Amino acid sequence: MKTAFMFSGQGAQYKGMGKELCENFKCAEEIFDRADEALGFSIKEVCFDDEEKLNKTEFTQPAILTMSTAALKVLEEHGIKADYAAGLSLGEYSAYVCSGAFDFDETVSVVRKRGRFMTEAVPEGVGAMYAILGLDRKTVEDTCEEYKQYGFVSPANYNAPGQIVIAGEAEVAEKTAAALKEKGAKMTVKLNVSGPFHTALLKPASDRLAVELEKMNISDMKMPVITNVTGTVVENKADIIPILIKQVMSPVKWEDTINYLASQGVDTFIEVGPGKTLSGFVKRTVKGVKIYNVEDMKSLEKTLKGLEEA
Repeated sequence: MKTAFMFSGQGAQYKGMGKELCENFKCAEEIFDRADEALGFSIKEVCFDDEEKLNKTEFTQPAILTMSTAALKVLEEHGIKADYAAGLSLGEYSAYVCSGAFDFDETVSVVRKRGRFMTEAVPEGVGAMYAILGLDRKTVEDTCEEYKQYGFVSPANYNAPGQIVIAGEAEVAEKTAAALKEKGAKMTVKLNVSGPFHTALLKPASDRLAVELEKMNISDMKMPVITNVTGTVVENKADIIPILIKQVMSPVKWEDTINYLASQGVDTFIEVGPGKTLSGFVKRTVKGVKIYNVEDMKSLEKTLKGLEEA
């Protein structure tokens, strides 16, 4: 049996996330306390009580990293280990914490800045993102190419077969989504995000983030991490920072990540952190694998029971 931990990305947050784990496990509460100290405000308060703040990118990103790391500590306390780690967009930072390459306290401060830089890179309302359901990569890519005559648009997330997200300047992205609907997309859904993430429009954020990332201390990875940028393994620790600088403005290759893990013999996928979005993507991408998630007591118990029986 080979296991991969998958870490949630932005959009998975919800009010109350992590509360049960904190109430039941000291190791989870300690992570929240460390985050509070590193950030200089209560992330616990943001996660448990302040939905408005929780949905602002600058707070969302450290909140999800904290909650995911707390869930990871609970799994580790139960002796559950992974052979690989991966995370969707922001979740890639949780994967590096899991691998031992990044120190949690340092990372939580950096992802707060990442959230702020991403928000400030493109003013609110200037960009937009649309999920395109039921079309192949080539059709989506060709249509984006065709609509570049009107302004900027490109694929931003390859989540699973038949689920691709496009992003760009608001008007152009809207036009492209409408064209893709005409070309047979089952559905096009405008995403509730503050900017056209994972596109070249995020270059200002990438440049500012580079300054912060280059100050970080990097340790050796105790397990392989799969990066969104290529959908394959990060070869050595010297590659981590250049990859993360690029990651903020490169498409997220999540479908490739899952296929790579499956090709390495991974048959057990555990989503660590809020929500079950990534579990859904795995289900759509590979067959015959076991999929679990850990975000509260019920999901933890179900996962532990499932792993025990496996």
